[in-house]
Amino acid sequence: MSNEQQSPRFDRNAQHMVVPRLRPVRGFPLEAQAPDGQTVQVLGLADQKQISERIVTTAPAVAMILPLMDGTRTLEQIAQQVGQGLSAAMLEPLIAQLDDAGLLEGPTFERMHAKVKANFDASDVLPPASSASFGDQLLEHHGKQDLPEDERAAAEKQLMSQQLDLWIDQALKDAPDPAFATLPGAIVTPHLDYGRGWPNYAQVYGRMRVVDRPDRVVILGTNHFGYATGVCMCDKGYRTALGVSEVDGALAQRLSGALGPALLEHRFDHEHEHSIELQVPWIQHVFGTDETGAFPKVLGILVHDPSVRNGESYDGKGVAFEPFVKALREAIAAMPGRTLIVASADLSHVGPAFGDQTVMAGEEGPGAEARNEVVRGDLELLKHLTDNKPEALVSSMAWRQNPTRWCSIGNLAAAAAVVQPKETRLLHFHAALDEQGMSMVTCAAMVMN
Repeated sequence: MSNEQQSPRFDRNAQHMVVPRLRPVRGFPLEAQAPDGQTVQVLGLADQKQISERIVTTAPAVAMILPLMDGTRTLEQIAQQVGQGLSAAMLEPLIAQLDDAGLLEGPTFERMHAKVKANFDASDVLPPASSASFGDQLLEHHGKQDLPEDERAAAEKQLMSQQLDLWIDQALKDAPDPAFATLPGAIVTPHLDYGRGWPNYAQVYGRMRVVDRPDRVVILGTNHFGYATGVCMCDKGYRTALGVSEVDGALAQRLSGALGPALLEHRFDHEHEHSIELQVPWIQHVFGTDETGAFPKVLGILVHDPSVRNGESYDGKGVAFEPFVKALREAIAAMPGRTLIVASADLSHVGPAFGDQTVMAGEEGPGAEARNEVVRGDLELLKHLTDNKPEALVSSMAWRQNPTRWCSIGNLAAAAAVVQPKETRLLHFHAALDEQGMSMVTCAAMVMN
């Protein structure tokens, strides 16, 4: 079969191609090899919602055309508006590629989305995603990536446990209080990838190696890619290289009964949501299994930003913040045993990678000044939590309009509001900065009792 036959075809009878509506995509630079062997820069386009795993590569100049694909213009109108010799025929191959990759609204994407939903509902447990990438990195680093499948799984389990212990030992080696006396009501930990966030993961989870084992862990995360406009719960457990953590169905049922079907309507948002999954290996490693061989049960919930629209869902149709907090507090109080809440939270996202002008690198000058300003602002906001005033954090963010792009205001405020702690401590603050200073993400390790 020729390359021409394999290429996606433009259909002039397909309305969604003739009047294209681009789905939410993210663009990123890539390098490719031109026919003459030269390396050229291209634009990569991927599904912001992570429904499609396909990537479309195109010329960087296409970036100026993408906003015009809003479902209100034909290809002829787009070409006319752009000008510069562009024709509708020149756009057709791009439209065909976007459609084939599920990046246009239309039948192709709808089939793709339906398959994702069917696969999601077919299993009681979500397969590893972000944690699987970490396991692959460990296997490759230790030269074990080519082992037979059964040996590979055993090696991944061993290497992951060893690495988590190594990070814990390194993070707490000089800590005056390397262990909690009792199981906390809630903890705050990052959802950064482990390579950047391990100092704060280890600061919190490492201190729980000797406390009473929780009967369940409620993980409050951030909805990075999904469709839910309010609080969104998952009715699935999680599988990692270390094993399976089953969902706490009894707690999920109580919450669904109190908050209605909207709580689970967009459960598919959890399919690739790293802010929940990245906590699970740490929970499994630190608390281990009981006499039946089971890890603590988990329940994953994504919380929207309550500093927007006074805590109501973004469109007024989803689960609002205050009813959720009340329902979770009452449900936990009615459940037997011990519950640990995990606020899976990243804070500021700054630098050119996030649209800022200032490069964050440098020991002195604008970069250093910008970093220091971000840290000062973050610590000032975190003081609302250590003062046990989560409502002040939300109101302050609403007033400031979140200038440094905290992404986890909702789960931080919810954890504090549910637990209503007598004491909240900041154990460690961490800023992850890339070498070029293009991005800096901050996070905190905290405990609520």
